[in-house]
Amino acid sequence: MMGRVSECTPLITWTGPPPTNHDQLIFDWQGTLSPAQQEASDRVVGAVKTNDNLLVWAVCGAGKTEVLFEGIHEALTQNKRVCIAAPRTDVILELSPRLQKVFPKTSITTLYGGSEDRHEYGQLVLSTTHQLYRYQHAFDFIIIDEVDAFPFSYDTSLQYAVEKARKPESAIVYLTATPDAQTQKKCTSGKQNHIRIPARYHRNPIPIPRLAWGGNWDKAFEKRRIPSPVKKWTLQRLEQNKQALIFFPSVQVMEKALPLFQELNPSIESVHAEDPDRKEKVQKMRSKEIPILLTTTILERGVTIPNIDVAVLGAEDQIFTESALIQIAGRVGRSADYPKGDAVYFHNGRTRAMIYAILQIFMMNKEAAKRGLIDE
Repeated sequence: MMGRVSECTPLITWTGPPPTNHDQLIFDWQGTLSPAQQEASDRVVGAVKTNDNLLVWAVCGAGKTEVLFEGIHEALTQNKRVCIAAPRTDVILELSPRLQKVFPKTSITTLYGGSEDRHEYGQLVLSTTHQLYRYQHAFDFIIIDEVDAFPFSYDTSLQYAVEKARKPESAIVYLTATPDAQTQKKCTSGKQNHIRIPARYHRNPIPIPRLAWGGNWDKAFEKRRIPSPVKKWTLQRLEQNKQALIFFPSVQVMEKALPLFQELNPSIESVHAEDPDRKEKVQKMRSKEIPILLTTTILERGVTIPNIDVAVLGAEDQIFTESALIQIAGRVGRSADYPKGDAVYFHNGRTRAMIYAILQIFMMNKEAAKRGLIDE
């Protein structure tokens, strides 16, 4: 939450002199960009120079953050104010130390519900999208991360907040791995200025998800048994000592299923949005204390575990949109050390979302191969 804003709460507008002398600006990044990342980075720099708008459509695990560094540096060099907005607090908290390392002399403000920086105003602001309501004509360059993610894509008032926070002459860059159908059409027709990064930096194709019959999984759990294809898949992972995430359509179904999975291995856990131990469980997954984690769509984004398989149970449920299914499959093969893995959609009837998710990943791999961005 943003916190209470009453009618007398001042909106923050910058009217003063440029905040820093760019001689003090340090840009400390020793990494290298892949050819696709470099091309996108050049386009971001171009957008900053010409106050343009740009959509960066990059596959899961493409290295979107690194693509922003040169554009942010360009803006800061021109004494411009920069804002990176993302829908989720954990994304902002992860970005903050990374950017502070790259721009060690730049004042960075990190804003989310309850954050201590709320009354500060750095030259580089990291903010949850809701916090943008605080600003009016404040930024020369705004980056909206995960533009497809709830709540931004569903909330027109948030889109208004972004427009209000921008200066009339300003640049805006949108980042997404999964643009909605309307945005995809705009890209295809040339109405949306965009660039695609269809490959991961490690030059391996994205594992293509597969469909598997899951049967009447809901009835199976009512009868206190795991659907046999899902049970077989889970046991294979346990035998191979391969970690996995299993995505459920609801907390209720997952809570019913958990004790049945714990009969296979007592270390299996479950996690959801309201789980007070959510962060600890993800950390235990990272340190390999949990072999398999049952989860809702809360972990469809932003979690990278190097060597992992994923399964979706009840993939036909409407909560598993095309975007969600692509993001879930995108957890697999992100690491250069483990670029392969299994992503499976267990279903009780195929949906358009499943077919389109598989098709989009297939098309991105095809484009990556055509552009010489992958080695296979």
